[in-house]
Amino acid sequence: MDVRVDRDRCLGAGMCALTAPEVFDQDQDEGLVVLLNARPPQERQAAVRVAAGVCPAAAITLTDREPSAPAS
Repeated sequence: MDVRVDRDRCLGAGMCALTAPEVFDQDQDEGLVVLLNARPPQERQAAVRVAAGVCPAAAITLTDREPSAPAS
C-alpha cells in the first residue's frame, strides 16, 4: 500500500492521527496532516484504510501495490 496526503485539502480534523498514529500526525503550526510512513507495514494497513475513510476532507489517497514476485 502506498499512502499520499494532500495538505491543501486537509482541514486539520485529526481523525487520521487518532486512527493510525503510527502513520499520520499533525504539524504543530497549522494542525495539518503529516505523513510519517508512506508505505505502512501490513499490520497497520487496516487502520490506514479506516483513517482514509473517516477523513472529512478526503485528503488521504491509498494505492495498492502489486505483490512482489518471489525471488528465484
